[in-house]
Amino acid sequence: MNFWRTQELLERCNKFRVLIIGRANAGKTTILKRVCDTAEEPEVYNKHGEKVGSGDVDITHINRGQHDIENEMVFTSNPGFRFHDSGGFESGGIAELDRVREFITQRSHEQKMEDRLHAIWYCIPVDDSRPFTTAEEQFFSAFGTGHAPVIALFTKFDALDNKAFAALREERLSRADARSVAPNRATMDFERQHLNSFYDRPYPPKRHVYLRDMNKEYASCNELIRQTASTLDSGFLEKLLVSTQENTLELCTEYAFKRWNFREHS
Repeated sequence: MNFWRTQELLERCNKFRVLIIGRANAGKTTILKRVCDTAEEPEVYNKHGEKVGSGDVDITHINRGQHDIENEMVFTSNPGFRFHDSGGFESGGIAELDRVREFITQRSHEQKMEDRLHAIWYCIPVDDSRPFTTAEEQFFSAFGTGHAPVIALFTKFDALDNKAFAALREERLSRADARSVAPNRATMDFERQHLNSFYDRPYPPKRHVYLRDMNKEYASCNELIRQTASTLDSGFLEKLLVSTQENTLELCTEYAFKRWNFREHS
């Protein structure tokens, strides 16, 4: 796609739309704040563009407490994103799953590109003895999401780092060595015990990321943006996503180099 065509599309569609799914304790709010590099709460708008509230995405409700997946969440510091929240996805009831499926299908048929769903982030906290709930198993076993790629976000991964650290200390490693090795051990153990079979499901995610220490000041979601960008089958959508991260020099430089390298070898 040439530069002028891309610029024309950016003028017509300058919003990257994400559906975020997960349990109420999955850390969705914290992740969205990190992505948008803000400490503010999102503003919430209904499908008519009317502001209906603000606050934590895990407790955003309207109409006497009923959650509405159609509501858009916007951070004023980064209005290039439009977020939709599935609500607490705990029980895996048929009604919950059908509502999400209906929303994904409806958005895939929108005429305007800016109204379509561009990516789905499925948050799965792993600080529990059973990492996958019935809802999650059903979603990846029975849900096709069309052109909207699904990225699995394994959140609270630092809990597994701590378990790995304790195991390494029992193996007589020094505290410093155990702390250094623990993240790799935690990742290897998780992939061996859970991830490989997870990808054997009929509708596995396109990519996955491990998110650690999201409540810490140094936390970053750069890898989430990278992995999301890598799943997009449109160069325009990739540029649109990267444009939301214009304050992150590292990602913008990577994208510019990638496009330059592509042109040089095409």
